[in-house]
Amino acid sequence: MRRKRLAWGAGTSALAVLLLVAAFFAISRARCFSLVGDIVCRVQTNRPSVALSFDDGPDEAGVDAALVALGSHRLSATFFLTGGAAAQRPDLVRRLVAANQEIGNHSYSHQRMVLRSRAFYDAEIERTDALLRAAGAPPPRLFRPPYAKKLIGLPLAVRSHGKRMITWDVEDPQDGRRDARSYADHIVRSARPGSIILMHIMYGNRRAREALPLVISGLEARGFAIVPVGRLLQEG
Repeated sequence: MRRKRLAWGAGTSALAVLLLVAAFFAISRARCFSLVGDIVCRVQTNRPSVALSFDDGPDEAGVDAALVALGSHRLSATFFLTGGAAAQRPDLVRRLVAANQEIGNHSYSHQRMVLRSRAFYDAEIERTDALLRAAGAPPPRLFRPPYAKKLIGLPLAVRSHGKRMITWDVEDPQDGRRDARSYADHIVRSARPGSIILMHIMYGNRRAREALPLVISGLEARGFAIVPVGRLLQEG
């Protein structure tokens, strides 16, 4: 009997550990919830405004496509750039700054930022800030965690550096086979006042680049004003 009780207790403990791990995993990837600190995935506003944001890079194809599409409508958006890419192409950061685009911090290495040391978080944020500022960007006030991953250490580090943690509530369709039109329709249909839209136009994401002009025209046809994330936060 004692052996059965011990076995039952061990099994219960193992189950509890598994449930705890699953809970922390779900929290780590929740876009609109953080155990500590502030996180923004959408802004409460009565205005018909949405924020358009882009992750990763910069690379030339993404910057070229963005500046053409945004420039034709005289719009500004938010570019969450990685320090590693900015170090390789500071000229592209300068182009974005000259075009009045908002620059955010997207870490240096784009690794999943959970279960790391405080020194790691600080280095990822500070190194990227320094590279972006060296390329002419104002000190970034916004931080987007790679893959939206965070638990406790990262939000505390972001707050200590005086930044807001920004995620999103509308993103690229997960079906990579969609053509540009259906890609754009998905984003336009999903948007609502205060939405923060994420698009991945850098690197090999040709469909996203092709969809960008359609997204902009579609959002404007719905009556939305397209603004950078920082501007949307001020409106909220």
